[in-house]
Amino acid sequence: MPDSASNSLALHTDLYQLTMLQAYEREGMHAPAVFSLFCRRLRDRNYLLACGLDTVLSYLEELHFSESDRAYLRSLDDFDDDFVDGLADFRFTGDVYAMPEGTPVFPDEPILEVVAPIGEAQLVETFLLNQISYQTAYASKAARVKHAATHDGTERLVADFGMRRMHGTDAPLKAARSGYIAGIDATSNVAAGKAYGLPVTGTMAHSYIEAHATEMDAFTAFADCYPDTVLLVDTYDTLDGVHRVVEMAEARGKDFQVRGIRLDSGDLGALAHKARSILDDAGLHDVDILVSGGLEEHAIADLVDQGAPIDGFGVGTKLGTIADQPYLDTAYKLSAYDGTPRMKLAPNKKNLVGRKQVVRTFDDQGTATGDVIAPADDLPDTGTPLLERVMHNGTRTDDAPSLDALRSRTQDALAALPPRLHALEETPAYPVTISGALQARTDATAERLRTEMAT
Repeated sequence: MPDSASNSLALHTDLYQLTMLQAYEREGMHAPAVFSLFCRRLRDRNYLLACGLDTVLSYLEELHFSESDRAYLRSLDDFDDDFVDGLADFRFTGDVYAMPEGTPVFPDEPILEVVAPIGEAQLVETFLLNQISYQTAYASKAARVKHAATHDGTERLVADFGMRRMHGTDAPLKAARSGYIAGIDATSNVAAGKAYGLPVTGTMAHSYIEAHATEMDAFTAFADCYPDTVLLVDTYDTLDGVHRVVEMAEARGKDFQVRGIRLDSGDLGALAHKARSILDDAGLHDVDILVSGGLEEHAIADLVDQGAPIDGFGVGTKLGTIADQPYLDTAYKLSAYDGTPRMKLAPNKKNLVGRKQVVRTFDDQGTATGDVIAPADDLPDTGTPLLERVMHNGTRTDDAPSLDALRSRTQDALAALPPRLHALEETPAYPVTISGALQARTDATAERLRTEMAT
């Protein structure tokens, strides 16, 4: 029977992280290393929204190899018994510097940096990239969707409906959390609601309507069970469905409590206009119109720009799978070891050296004007440093902020971006420069490595 700690995350890594860990141990390489996690370039995005840090910090605090983990490693041909036995005492003991979740981030800027004995810092690469890359990508998409729904100044609900099309069960949980931080209002994912205290939302499926003898039977039964509900009206004929809601309202009089209707197919803009007219003619001005079905930020922005009378959007597949950009060009690169700068020289894959800081400047109106990436020990005279030390000696430096606090902070950070960056199309890039001191260190490191490798 597996031991009680068999669900540890230590083996959620690539094999070569473990083989390198054993090699470092054999060579006695325990000096501190600096690893930077960053995104090399943006594709069809004007900014990214850093997310996933809380998951990473929890993982690092709890990281250990259970008895069953060690038993499995013994079954492989790659590891000797002394190394595996030593993993019983393995813990992460390093420091982490990171941008708070919800911070807009740009190419080459460290989203986080790990400073730890090299084996520890190396082992965690896979999990950190997995979590930061996905949650950052999702939060960035979610922020675009929310902006599309509200860019005319009208607040509209946006709900995450994407769980059924996402990959596995972990992604929908982390997506619901990241989406809420980015501005999404609710999720259909009940497990995420429980895990993170998120608002959950949902109505009915077409199958419920189809299972009844008539559409009106289905509406009546569901409203009896859930008076303050949203009725799905497009199973057969959308406008007929809306008229049946009106009939129900007339029959129930003051007892009618239906909160809204949902349109899930067809020309959503045209149908929303017609449905609104039918509802308003019947005096049902307080019945909301919600829409879903293949939506993403461009379609939502188009509906808003049409003036479609829509009060909320359910966004599923294209948000849940980040369909237009399902991966980020993220990297986790060694930038110093034992006090010496390190870097990769391969074309298009070079990295900046040493421990770094990102400094953001603002104009008198509080709008961000540009970032400078600089050595952590040689910062510009003006600007706001973005990376904070969030873990010291393997322990968080502070309690995790609430999701509502992160959500509020994120909205403030997004509002401080130049307005052009909120466009759904690519715009002139936000200015990010490398300080003279960092450029000099990076250039000197590259020249030293070229000389050493040539001998």
